[in-house]
Amino acid sequence: MSADAEPGTPPTLGILGGSGIYDIDGLNDVRWQRVESPFGEPSDELMFGNLDGLPVVFLPRHGRGHRVPPSELNFRANIDALKRAGVTEIISLSAVGSLREDLPPGAFVLVDQFIDRTFARTKSFFETGLVAHVSMADPMCGRLAGHLSGAAQDVGIDCREGGTYMVMEGPQFSTKAESELYRSWGCSVIGMTNMPEAKLAREAELCYATVAMVTDYDCWHPDHDAVTVDQVIKILLENADKARALIRAVAPRLIDRDRQCLRGCHTALDAAVITAPDARDPLIAARLDAVAGRIITQK
Repeated sequence: MSADAEPGTPPTLGILGGSGIYDIDGLNDVRWQRVESPFGEPSDELMFGNLDGLPVVFLPRHGRGHRVPPSELNFRANIDALKRAGVTEIISLSAVGSLREDLPPGAFVLVDQFIDRTFARTKSFFETGLVAHVSMADPMCGRLAGHLSGAAQDVGIDCREGGTYMVMEGPQFSTKAESELYRSWGCSVIGMTNMPEAKLAREAELCYATVAMVTDYDCWHPDHDAVTVDQVIKILLENADKARALIRAVAPRLIDRDRQCLRGCHTALDAAVITAPDARDPLIAARLDAVAGRIITQK
């Protein structure tokens, strides 16, 4: 495993998603392995495999069996563990509710923006003693999202490009007033898991793209209360089938990258660390060996 993947390292795909996602046709050399992180325990062991020659690392976001609620996810440990495992790009597969009539259950959305309304989560690897500010103006890797869009077309998945993901704290769902507020803001989907995940992936210099998989309309919709658990489970299973097909199709598109991401994901820290070298806390710097070692070990 690589503790510090330098820019230009050939791709290793990380996948964050539900437990039913990792059973992908053609995935070989599968093994589960614990990866320790100085930021605590990740959600689960990491599953390593190989898909058509592309190294793949899967992490069940909520743990196998869905044990960890959104607010208790150790986002820092998850991203740090993936970076330590050699991951260079992350595809986040996320179940969401729809805030738009034209995004029905079963739709896939390649969101390109977030509104972060979470409040009970640690949102940065950097802290007092070693400060950095990364840009989140464009939170998704457009290159990775473009490959996902092309792969979706290859396998006949209706995958909409663009949209804003409202990230709420949870674990409770929205009130109708909140749901209507988020609709008035122009949000497309709502979920609980992609922040601070996307922010931490940027700090760790990883390409990151979200595939938001709609399971139901949020409570604003007049038909929301008529939805049964069986209907939601049916959509979840169908979405998992499509997600596996999407990962299978995108792998050949990613394998040939032989240089750093031209969107700047792999060099996001170049101008971000603001603390002077002689003022940096050595203990914090040591914890950041995987996330930021490329930058903070420079003389």
